[in-house]
Amino acid sequence: MSYSPYALVEKMSFVRFGGTAEELRAAQILLAQIEELGGKGELMDFTIPQSTCKGFEFTVKAPFERQVNVMPWGMCDSIPAPGKDLKFLYAEKCTERDLLGKDDLSDTIVMVNALNQDVYKLLVARKAAAIAVIMGKYYHNNLEAGIYARNMRPAMLKLAAIPTFYISAHDATELVRDEAALIHVQSELVNGETTSRDVLAVIEGTQMPEQSIVLTAHYDSVPIGTGSWDNATGSAALMGIYNHFLQNPPKRTMRFVWCGSEEQGLLGSHAYIAQKADLLESIQFCFNFDMCGTILGPDMAFVTGPKELQTFVELYCREVGRAMDIRTGVHSSDSAPFADKGIPSIGLSRGTQSSEIHTCRDQIFPVGEKPLLKNVADFTAMIDRVVNAAMLPCEKGMPDDMKKELDKYFQREPAEKK
Repeated sequence: MSYSPYALVEKMSFVRFGGTAEELRAAQILLAQIEELGGKGELMDFTIPQSTCKGFEFTVKAPFERQVNVMPWGMCDSIPAPGKDLKFLYAEKCTERDLLGKDDLSDTIVMVNALNQDVYKLLVARKAAAIAVIMGKYYHNNLEAGIYARNMRPAMLKLAAIPTFYISAHDATELVRDEAALIHVQSELVNGETTSRDVLAVIEGTQMPEQSIVLTAHYDSVPIGTGSWDNATGSAALMGIYNHFLQNPPKRTMRFVWCGSEEQGLLGSHAYIAQKADLLESIQFCFNFDMCGTILGPDMAFVTGPKELQTFVELYCREVGRAMDIRTGVHSSDSAPFADKGIPSIGLSRGTQSSEIHTCRDQIFPVGEKPLLKNVADFTAMIDRVVNAAMLPCEKGMPDDMKKELDKYFQREPAEKK
């Protein structure tokens, strides 16, 4: 049957945050599309953390009084009623120098420009009572700044569960300008679990069925915007590739995974690896599709694997006369957990500087029907080369430098075992 990737993007352009009824609705749309194409799909359920905020307060008490609209991070500790009065410190980049002479911050909420693992470790060591993380530009309101409920990542929770809040750059600027000194903070979280799911389909290989290629794209979105570019487009592109190989059976087995809850920490791809561990030995290669089809911008390939894999992409592009921005490293998407298991991966995408993701502005307008169709055709041609090759572009496994990048990406300590 005729398949339109753009029509699928239109159909999926609604908020579909992981673990919600809307995510399940999107999964059912994908299942229905698979069946319409003549294939067979299934849902794979998995459990994800869920945090519900029952109430919070963030009020400046001195030297003036002002209520500030912040957003608590999920899975953190609560500061139950009646709350606490905490000193306020703006620590800029939150380096050792920024905190010079401030070894005990147990009575302080620390505001930082950005929060990464190193910053968090430092604040844990100094016993910070709470953290405020600045988002957006001074002219953004909370929605425009992309402030929405996020869960603290497991690597940070292993260290501690410090109550953490997002604050807009506008409000943060006012607090520093007006020399806020004391803030009353309260947050009450109920931390638990809910269900997300992957959508799975398989096309068996005709000549080498024991070798398989996994192809992934996440279909969930953040809680704001329609998630049209990120990543209804990747999901629609993956469906187009599935449609092609249904009609043109490949030599190797192809495992298609539309991943849920990617935006909450690649949870769908991690779940697939955990539940399908018996398949990992047979999986030789991974393709991932995250954000495609924009009218403006370059096509991109993110190569995670040995040098031979980058060479393959470069030579392929030369042979077919295709321009691509080729980058080597960890692709911050669902291919990363597969690469972490030694599976060489290529992330295929189309970038643009004229649109936004993870904000209310991720809408369908920057996506075009013809560019999306072209991405599907170009991606399919490259995949065809790999899935039907006499030999794969490279051996399975990761070079040492890439393993170090993966350790850093997954915020692992050097001595921590995978």
